[in-house]
Amino acid sequence: MHRKPIWVELDQRRRASLGKIGHAGHNRCLATVEPDGTIILKPAVVMTEAEGAFLRNADLVESIKGQRKDPDAYVKRSR
Repeated sequence: MHRKPIWVELDQRRRASLGKIGHAGHNRCLATVEPDGTIILKPAVVMTEAEGAFLRNADLVESIKGQRKDPDAYVKRSR
């Protein structure tokens, strides 16, 4: 991560290249503009409502984490 400021210029359409900062995994961001004009980009992901509901279900997430520690304990389904 860069700690020193990086000079960024906007083109005629107000676009900027961010190739010198961040990393390849930063493909989507939420942008906010502070009252003083500071622009803040926060890396973000897009997920389905079902994924969000799953992640909000702490008991289910913990249950799955526990099961992953012992894969032999999985109940195998027949096909």
